[in-house]
Amino acid sequence: MQLTLERPDYDFFLRGADGVSALVNERRLERSFIIAPRTLIETWPVEDVTTLAPEDLQPLLDLQPELVLLGGGEHQAFPPPAAMAACLSRGIGLETMTNAAAARTFNVLASEGRRVVAGFVLRA
Repeated sequence: MQLTLERPDYDFFLRGADGVSALVNERRLERSFIIAPRTLIETWPVEDVTTLAPEDLQPLLDLQPELVLLGGGEHQAFPPPAAMAACLSRGIGLETMTNAAAARTFNVLASEGRRVVAGFVLRA
C-alpha cells in the first residue's frame, strides 16, 4: 500500500494541545492564543475560561466564525453566561472542551471548510 501525505488546504494545523502548550504547524506555543484556519493570533490575554468577559471574545468574533471553540486547559471549564450570550446572541455556536479535544475538533472542522475559530487557554 502506498501512502501519500495530504497537506491541508488551510494555513494553520494543530498537532496537539494540553494545558500548558500547543503545537501549531511546527511552532510550540506556551501562551493563550486564537487560531482559525487562515489566522493565528499568538497572544490572547486570557488566563481562565471561567472569568471570560464578553470583550475577551471580540478578537475571535472579529474573524466572523460560525462556531467558536474554547479550550479551557487540561480540564473542561465553562465561561460565565454573559460571555456565552456574546456568541449566541449573534447566532454563533460556542463549544467548550479541554484543549486536547478542542485541537482535534478544530482540525476536523477546518478540514471540512467550516468557519471555525478556537481560543486556547494555556497556563504556565
